[in-house]
Amino acid sequence: MSSSFGHLFKVTTWGESHGKGVGVVVDGCLPNIPLSEEDIQVELDKRKPGQSKVTTSRKESDTIEIQSGVFEGRTTGTPISMWVRNDDQKSKSYSNIKDLFRPGHADYCYFKKYGIRDHRGGGRSSGRETVARVASGAIAKKILQLEGIQVHAFTKSIGDIHIHQISLDEVYNNPVRSPDPSVADEMEELILQVRKEQSSIGGVVECIAFNVPPGLGEPTFDKLDADIAKAMMSIGAVKGIEIGDGFQLSRMRGEEANDAFINRDGKILTETNHCGGILGGISTGMPIIVRVAVKPTSSLAREQQTVNTKGESAVISTKGRHDPCIVPRIVPVIESMMALVLCDHLLRQKALLSQSASQRDGSI
Repeated sequence: MSSSFGHLFKVTTWGESHGKGVGVVVDGCLPNIPLSEEDIQVELDKRKPGQSKVTTSRKESDTIEIQSGVFEGRTTGTPISMWVRNDDQKSKSYSNIKDLFRPGHADYCYFKKYGIRDHRGGGRSSGRETVARVASGAIAKKILQLEGIQVHAFTKSIGDIHIHQISLDEVYNNPVRSPDPSVADEMEELILQVRKEQSSIGGVVECIAFNVPPGLGEPTFDKLDADIAKAMMSIGAVKGIEIGDGFQLSRMRGEEANDAFINRDGKILTETNHCGGILGGISTGMPIIVRVAVKPTSSLAREQQTVNTKGESAVISTKGRHDPCIVPRIVPVIESMMALVLCDHLLRQKALLSQSASQRDGSI
């Protein structure tokens, strides 16, 4: 099982939903970067459960513990190990479905691949695993900030309710993570309604990276948009992704879809940004825009048809504590995965330029 992501900035996550905890090892972080547990905690608090009526009632403090790689408030350049303890797991809630495959979950696939699975909350396939992504993403954000790069994600839609405007300052002022306060209450009411009906609902998250310099990414297999797509699709509930105008481009003519280059105050930009800030797998210098489709939560209290480990027909009802809509809590996860990709490619580009400079001055 591959639990690692990245090349120069590499993260390896570990832990299960109902184990002792979840954690991550970050390898390749630059030395001498100011870093504290508070820096990580700020990001983790954005995704922790039990914060509002629209999330799971599971209560976890998600208190981060840095175990290595930081000395006197600065990174040392050695691997940074961090973990969060699981304090409020209720594994007994899953004992009645131990031998049943939950519809929409990875239970059956894990069982066929490994011949064994952790039925307590989904084990490794649980959204609890994303704690490690957000913790490592917080470090990536610190590095990006040194270059003036900022990453912001927000809820674009819940079901058929769409935002009409974007005010990034509003995102964490409401429980649904909407940048448009005029629809936040409506989104919340919809989520509470589907919860009352013992159902769930999905939505779309948009993520924008500002001030990304041109030149990040590789021209073939490690394209920047390809790595972003892999990062987003590696999140359990994500089932679709588009860069820039995405699928809308398929309905345009070439002259409409192309972004004309312009020179503005001595800086080369594009007049429009249909490509979402990436051409040929390499950043253009324009904002990178990504949207992901998040499916409805698979765990439902209502009865569903399934089979057991022997292949016999059965009816299942999942009694654990679950989010009626994953979208609000996945917003900081999307931000973190974008930050991890950009940080990795930023370091790769710096290494390339450094090598080229060394070759020119004859030092190697």
